Amino acid sequence: MRGAFAYAILAALAGCDSAPEATALQATAADFATLARCPAPPDTPVAIPAGRFVMGSDAVYPEEGPPRITQVSAFWIDRHEVTNRQFAAFIVATGHVTVAERPVDPAAFGVPIEQIPAFMLEPGSAVFTPPARPSRSYADWWVYVPGASWKRPYGPHGPAAVPDQPVVHLAWEDMQAFARWKGGRLPTEAEWEYAASAGTLDDRAQPGPDRANSWQGAFPLVNEGLDGFKGIAPVGCFKPNRFGLHDMVGNVWEVTADFYRPGHDPAERDNPRGPGENDSYDPQHRGLASRVMKGGSYLCAPNYCQRYRPESRQGRDPGLGASNVGFRLAYDRAPG
Repeated sequence: MRGAFAYAILAALAGCDSAPEATALQATAADFATLARCPAPPDTPVAIPAGRFVMGSDAVYPEEGPPRITQVSAFWIDRHEVTNRQFAAFIVATGHVTVAERPVDPAAFGVPIEQIPAFMLEPGSAVFTPPARPSRSYADWWVYVPGASWKRPYGPHGPAAVPDQPVVHLAWEDMQAFARWKGGRLPTEAEWEYAASAGTLDDRAQPGPDRANSWQGAFPLVNEGLDGFKGIAPVGCFKPNRFGLHDMVGNVWEVTADFYRPGHDPAERDNPRGPGENDSYDPQHRGLASRVMKGGSYLCAPNYCQRYRPESRQGRDPGLGASNVGFRLAYDRAPG
């Protein structure tokens, strides 16, 4: 089932039969592409010791609280987001075809087929494209681009995926398939937040442009690129946290294993796993069992999305990828 992105784009394109100026939109989106390289950190995961930390916060958004002391068992986690290079190896080994590369089932929209523009039934994904004028509606800067996928993040007229950038445009199904092949799993929200905060409160402040890839300027029109990037950065361009992990905040959102519901259950303090599927609820993706994504992305800015922090959280539509959402894996024991 395709959720908030699909419904919002459908509403914005009511009456359209073809992608609006698709080539021009992709050229604008590709302005955010970067071919910059950074010394890539090792692919070896990091051992995270068991510990206690303050999970959640009531300082910014209500769905992030309440804060409470939480216990997490030891685990391993990837040093950086899964990259295009790593995902390409999985594709070669398995022949997996991602959701964004498959034709769309009209039933996934939940509306009569005659209300769906033909191009939205083509394989593709949601690409961030700066609007021509100020806006507060994400439907104005997200465009469904036929042909956009992990191979061509900005669409068929844009540049190919950069090997050491995080892989994007994946649905939950694709992430799970990669995890099974790799012998890992997606981390729980508690594991991810503990790893991102390095077990302390010191790494919970919203970082400056010298510490993370975010948006500097008036979103969604002007990104000054003070951090060196206007779009996704390759892994390893910013210093790691105390656990040795790169890009736990900013760059791309990271999907976790937990189902989403606004706020935390204050009684869940020992390796919490979040709500069950039937108890999950996401006002942005009604009717879908959303997953929690963490850490914000390069599109987060002080004037719009103050979510490039360890405790930040949002629901993620499981059926549709986007150009600012990725993931990393966790492991119960040392890989290999």
